[in-house]
Amino acid sequence: MAKDFVTGKHTRFGNSRSHALNHSRRSWKPNLQKVRILVDGKPKRVWVSARALKSGKVTRV
Repeated sequence: MAKDFVTGKHTRFGNSRSHALNHSRRSWKPNLQKVRILVDGKPKRVWVSARALKSGKVTRV
């Protein structure tokens, strides 16, 4: 589910490192919003990142 319809952004994984170099897995999730946009001229409800919405890459219905 966590994937941007427009830019393809999705969850990224890595390590959380402490000063003592202990590590544990963590993730970075994109700021996704469920919005209605025009897809092929028809309204569709999809997940879009907040950055794509702010930059005007999509037109909301």
